[in-house]
Amino acid sequence: MKFLKQASRILAISFVGEVLKAVIPLPIPASVYGLVILLVLLCTGLLRVSQVREAALFLIEIMPVMFIPAAVGLTDAWPSLAPVFWPVAITVVFTTVLVMAVTGQATQFVIQRGKGKKDA
Repeated sequence: MKFLKQASRILAISFVGEVLKAVIPLPIPASVYGLVILLVLLCTGLLRVSQVREAALFLIEIMPVMFIPAAVGLTDAWPSLAPVFWPVAITVVFTTVLVMAVTGQATQFVIQRGKGKKDA
């Protein structure tokens, strides 16, 4: 029952993100709205991590399975993708490396900032 409550909370927040997507005329995916709402709720303490922990861990564990339908869809679209394969592949590799580098630098910054607060 605990898992069901936690999953319901996450789904409710996702639903609010869907509503915001329908109401606000910005090109932002509903999932981003939902994640921002979840972040705000967690940061403000209105929602505690313990209230969503197990359901969130489960969703993270099954995340790779969720990419299978998208991969199958790409194989169906191969005739359309074949002419632009190399430009897309190069762009994907470049942006992946860029995102990893920026994320690593941001993480190191946050860790160093945290160490500075502990020393003070």
